[in-house]
Amino acid sequence: MQGLNPFTRGQEPGRPAPVRHAPMRPAPQAKAAAPRRDPAPSRLAYRLNRMMLRPLIRRLVRIGLPAFLAAMVAGIWLSDDTRRANLSSSIDGLVDRVQHREAFMVHGMEIEGASEVVDKGLRAMLPVDLPASSFEIDLEKLRERVLKLDAVEAVELRIQPGGILSAVVTERVPAVLWRHARGIELLDKTGHRVASATSRDVRSDLPIIAGEGANRAATEALALIDAAGPILPRLRGLERVGERRWDVVLDRGQRIKLPEDGALRAFENVIATDRANDMLKRDITVIDLREQSRPVVQIGLDAQNAIRRARGQQEIGPDGKPIDPATDPAGKNKTGSSAKKTG
Repeated sequence: MQGLNPFTRGQEPGRPAPVRHAPMRPAPQAKAAAPRRDPAPSRLAYRLNRMMLRPLIRRLVRIGLPAFLAAMVAGIWLSDDTRRANLSSSIDGLVDRVQHREAFMVHGMEIEGASEVVDKGLRAMLPVDLPASSFEIDLEKLRERVLKLDAVEAVELRIQPGGILSAVVTERVPAVLWRHARGIELLDKTGHRVASATSRDVRSDLPIIAGEGANRAATEALALIDAAGPILPRLRGLERVGERRWDVVLDRGQRIKLPEDGALRAFENVIATDRANDMLKRDITVIDLREQSRPVVQIGLDAQNAIRRARGQQEIGPDGKPIDPATDPAGKNKTGSSAKKTG
């Protein structure tokens, strides 16, 4: 039966067992609902995030601010004179020890292609006495100073292994002598000054040009000298007139006046005419080609008197005046004309 306890001993049969009630569980109480957090950022956080999206602001924060702080700390540290002096002396000593290491020392100098005068001048231009550190020798500035020498056309400077300063010099080759009011100078083929000369005999093998501005037209002068050809042994030089044209001076006082434009072509025509007719072997003093359409030839005194004698006219003297036969001793006119011709 329901409620009977069959396992009881010493009790009356059929008596129901006492009912034990299970303890009551407390009813679950509802928790208080927590306030829901708003996921949107605050206004300040939003503005800061928007600012950090700008590249400039990010660079300022990541680079500018640390650099400013480092500079401020360094400035505060260097504001003390003693610390600044100690730092400067330490850096100078370190730089000096590095620069004067054996690997950077220059012990000697080798010069190739230079004459004795240029060699001495180049060695005198070294900014320091050897041996010296290679950091104390500015090769570019030294090269600019060497190129200021008139006789130097080009120079190559370099420091070779073993501490040798090598200088390969290309000197200007004298091509012509230039006589002017201040003396005589040697010029190269471009008209650049090479050196001074005390007299014409210093380089008698070179042609000579004269006149102001002749150095600026040295290239044209050399072209005229090359075109002289068969009359080159008779060539005494070229004279610049008015800094615009040339006069070719030959022996026996002959002179060829060339035009300002087309001087080489006009001179070649004279050479061709001389080859065909021996024009320059005659008694001609001046060939004026300044106006090429109307060339003018001036003959010598002997030729003029020969023509006057053929015409039955009175002979003239070196001054251009007629000679009175009554007062002229025999042979004086002839002697005077011969002297004119020889001069």
